[in-house]
Amino acid sequence: MKVPTYKLLGFLLFFFSYHCQAWPRYKFVVKEAPYTRLCSTMNILTVNGQFPGPTLYVNKGDTIVVDVYNRGNYNITIHWHGVKQPRNPWSDGPEYITQCPIQPGAKFRQKIIFTTEEGTLWWHAHSTWLRATVHGALIIYPKIGTSYPFPKPDVEIPIILGEWWKEDIMKVYLDLERYAGLGVPSDAYLINGQPGDLYPCSKPETLRFKMKRGLTYLLRIVNAILIDGLFFAIANHTVTMVGSDASYLKPFNRTFICLTPGQTVDVLLEANQSPNHYYMAASVYTTVPRPGDYDNTTTTAIVEYNGNYTPSSPPVFPYLPGYNDTEASINFTASLRSLADKEHPIDVPMEINTRLFYTLSLGSPCKNNSCPAGEQLRFIASVNNVSFLNPSIDILQAYYCCIQGVYETNLPDFPQLFFDFTADYLPTEWEIPQLGTEVRVLDYNSTIELVFQATNLIKGSDHGMHLHGHSFYAVGLGLGNFDKDKDPSTYNLVDPPLQNTIHVPRNGWMAIRFKANNPGVWHMHCHIDRHMVWGMDTAFIVKDGESPEAKMLPPPPDMPPC
Repeated sequence: MKVPTYKLLGFLLFFFSYHCQAWPRYKFVVKEAPYTRLCSTMNILTVNGQFPGPTLYVNKGDTIVVDVYNRGNYNITIHWHGVKQPRNPWSDGPEYITQCPIQPGAKFRQKIIFTTEEGTLWWHAHSTWLRATVHGALIIYPKIGTSYPFPKPDVEIPIILGEWWKEDIMKVYLDLERYAGLGVPSDAYLINGQPGDLYPCSKPETLRFKMKRGLTYLLRIVNAILIDGLFFAIANHTVTMVGSDASYLKPFNRTFICLTPGQTVDVLLEANQSPNHYYMAASVYTTVPRPGDYDNTTTTAIVEYNGNYTPSSPPVFPYLPGYNDTEASINFTASLRSLADKEHPIDVPMEINTRLFYTLSLGSPCKNNSCPAGEQLRFIASVNNVSFLNPSIDILQAYYCCIQGVYETNLPDFPQLFFDFTADYLPTEWEIPQLGTEVRVLDYNSTIELVFQATNLIKGSDHGMHLHGHSFYAVGLGLGNFDKDKDPSTYNLVDPPLQNTIHVPRNGWMAIRFKANNPGVWHMHCHIDRHMVWGMDTAFIVKDGESPEAKMLPPPPDMPPC
């Protein structure tokens, strides 16, 4: 394996700068710890023994270093969700995309470079399903000397929406991987690690948020769920949306919000109601048709106003839409608008030189009932009819070191066959995709329009599409088949939201635009994790630009071996 001389020199320069800079440093020790939920105690994988994991606080434009020590029993990687990591894909974290995993007993120093992000993001494991318990919030304050574009809140509260399985999460994952079925749904949803009043053995530990009437609270909400979207609300209260995916929004009010897996939002809560106890609650949003295939429980916490009064018993409960209320979900997504003011300008690409149209499909690997008895309900997922296979070494290493045979660059820009993607009945032969490690190469600074089209193969599904290394403008959204002649006229090119994760509705489409200005290898995948297990992912390789500032950094000295 021959590395070009200029890359070797770059590595030496990077090595000395990497170890000599006085960046803030954090220590993540990945280890098992006992936690009791739903009447039983089990060991779960944690960071520093905490569940959820530690919240990191930085300012816009900071750089930090996190030393990750794997004291657990499984390979692991850590991803900094929504952090663009300019020129530094080496610390991005997705397993077999930008690194091989950190093996038990090993460590890896990750350099996290913040640029334009401002608001709430999160970090999580990006290997198998370990992110179920290995995750935490990432709070990015405005740059020192600047302030929020809204009145400073009196109190800030991170809220992580998670889930709990009574069964060991690795067994759940390995069974899903082996049988490629829908998998076992979680047994409870969580707010900051606690299920709440409505679950057995949980009421004494229900979270209680003490609030003072007249104060404003900034809730920094993360959907860390593996499988489904969530509706979230607080009884008798309206929240004001001010940010999403670490980008500011034009403020708007909602009595509930809807988050796809991986999304983050910032909302303002005015404590302006009569002193009482009010439930904060979250329940599932899904288009999975069979009730037994998803978690239909509701997690709660309690908002308690200060003062002397007799509270309602039980606390007042909020309205939450039905589990399959697609209209409510779409209307929420369509309401997002970038702040787009003088201090927070946007830069939507207007001249597009690369157009992509990616179908998102579920399918079956079973040709002519070829699966063994009892395994006919096996699933596979694809992007443009290609189901992604993880390579044996990471794509970034293969790209940087010019190693052949690890990946191919033949992911189609458009589906090979156009049909009525959302028809009620589709030929079963279209349910069988190709298998491969296919990626798409993008020129540096190319401007991309990418339309995601959800198909109705195997009755279809929602998708939460996440792009690493870039944020994108969500410019268009609709149900049915995308019409290339009509639908672009409906695009919002004035103030579209800047996202890193976006909801693509079942039998609908979402159009995004971004500039490929971050050289490296960047994962793109569905954040509904069983879809990713089934193969709904790929990667973009963004080539280097001409100037030194437009070239990918060399690898750090302690990249985990494959």
